This record gives sequence, structure tokens and C-alpha cells, in this order.
Amino acid sequence: MGCSVGFVMGLAGVLILSHAAYSTSQYRGLLKITEDEFSGPPFSVVVELIVGLVLCMWAALTVPGNFLSIHPHSDENRMVSLPDNLDFMIFNHRGKVFVPEIDMKLKH
Repeated sequence: MGCSVGFVMGLAGVLILSHAAYSTSQYRGLLKITEDEFSGPPFSVVVELIVGLVLCMWAALTVPGNFLSIHPHSDENRMVSLPDNLDFMIFNHRGKVFVPEIDMKLKH
């Protein structure tokens, strides 16, 4: 079972983000003991958050793979259509408020 580099980096990013959350909660607990006011997380936690975010975003862009083109006439891209059943047709919705004004002229 081979793990891709992107998957490993994503896992590292999640671990870094969870460590930053744990460090922040520990820091707030320390501030409660010393009766200081919380003004924000330490600089090291902010750096951990930025690094974890970058690693997670990089993994999210690389792990799923390459984008493939969509061919409209391919058998694999057939759209599943609903049957012509009146149960799926909804006529009572908010769009009826915006009825377009149509100029109806009678033909003689």
C-alpha cells in the first residue's frame, strides 16, 4: 500500500493543526492559572496554523488527481433524467412572485 506524497503532507498538516489547537488550549489554561487576560495565541501557534493550512490546502489540490475533460457525447456522461411524473413538478414556489409581464396582442 503506497501513500502518495500529497496524502502524507495532508496528514502532517492535520497533525500540525491539531497540535496548534492543543497548544492554544494549554496556553489558555496557563493564563487562567496566572490570572492573565487572553489577548491572542502565541506567535509559534500562529506559524503552526499557517504551515498546517498550507500543507492541507496543498494536499487537497494534489491528492484527488488530475482533472479530466468532459466529453458531452460520451456514454459515461449520460445525465440521469427523472420520469415525466407530475409528482416531481413543483409549480407553487417563490418564482411566481416574479411573473414576467408579457404583452399579449390579439391577432385579427
